[in-house]
Amino acid sequence: MPANLPAEARHKWNEVSMARTPQEKLRALREFLSLVPKHKGTERLRARAKRQIAALRREIEERKQRRAGKGGPRFFIEKEGAAQIVILGPTNVGRSSLLASVTNARTSVSSYPFTTLEPVPGMLHYQNLQFQIIEAPPLIKGSAHGEAWGSQTLALARNADGLILMVDLSENPRKHLSMILDELEKAKILTEEPRARVNIERRHMNAGLKVLVLGRLVGCTVRDVEQLLKSYRISDGTVKIFGEATLNDVEDAVFESTVYRPAVVVANKADVLGAAARAKRLDRFIGNRMMWIPVSCKSNRGLEKLGIELFRMLSIIRVYTKEPRKKAPSSRPFILKRGAVVQDLAKQIHSDFYDRFSYAKVWARPVQKRRGVERLSASGRRVRFSPQRVGLDFPLEDGDVVELHTR
Repeated sequence: MPANLPAEARHKWNEVSMARTPQEKLRALREFLSLVPKHKGTERLRARAKRQIAALRREIEERKQRRAGKGGPRFFIEKEGAAQIVILGPTNVGRSSLLASVTNARTSVSSYPFTTLEPVPGMLHYQNLQFQIIEAPPLIKGSAHGEAWGSQTLALARNADGLILMVDLSENPRKHLSMILDELEKAKILTEEPRARVNIERRHMNAGLKVLVLGRLVGCTVRDVEQLLKSYRISDGTVKIFGEATLNDVEDAVFESTVYRPAVVVANKADVLGAAARAKRLDRFIGNRMMWIPVSCKSNRGLEKLGIELFRMLSIIRVYTKEPRKKAPSSRPFILKRGAVVQDLAKQIHSDFYDRFSYAKVWARPVQKRRGVERLSASGRRVRFSPQRVGLDFPLEDGDVVELHTR
């Protein structure tokens, strides 16, 4: 973690944050690095600054090439559907085959390495949802330091809602997964829920600094956080603190925030000789860290499980709305995070529904009939009457039907 930086270095970092062009940022970063003292407490910070300098150099060079008509691949893809999921993995593990098997994407499937040089999107249909699946260029050792378009690929992963980590059961899946996780960690992308997350949203509206502790501060106070941020000339914005955060966690977020992206491991070529033994070793290696499924893109074995695993991984729910005096609810659900309440739905639809909220009616999910007897689902047991009149803080579950009434 960064520690004991001189005031001049802290002020210079503010220039880095305020830089408008890659050239300005590169110049400020070089000056910042020259002001950071060399000791154990700043090793990670210096390494991170050097990675950013290298990435900016490449970005500047790529822009020059595009202006000269030698454009490289474009990596930003606008989000569509319920969630954006990026497929990450080394070359030749079957990323293109997976995308072609579960989506409508037209992709080049080849046994030659590095066939995919730019991201390819497709849509996976799961029940009444659509997940946008993006095949990213291959990851290699050193991707976090910019090797083989690594910086752009990892930026794609950072922007996504979730990840598919793809490995090959015909080779050494543990080695593949270890490399992927290592590169993600170096890029400050975690696949396990971290102990603490700090999001700093800088603004320039003279609204002051607002610190929202949505978890717990450990060994420090809100005043300590405000003083630390002001020492970096961050005096306008909103800081959200999740989990159990220390002052070091806050300071680390000043330089580069850590993001959490849930992931599922897809182990391809489950039908090859020796795959079962490798799958057992992979299972022991993964443990309880994340879900994984063995598949064969060649025979489509196991691919039917991908939709439900992505749905579980994302921890989302589907909520349907119904207009007053209409019998049928909408066919397209609103997507909310698990644990959402009526207030979250009202705000997502339109601010007027929240501002003018009077009450809501909630219907249980369709009942299941067994031997002619109607049995209520888990949602039905929660909703004592169907419909039930509720307020803004009523918890929602997957499959709920909600009718909002305003004043």
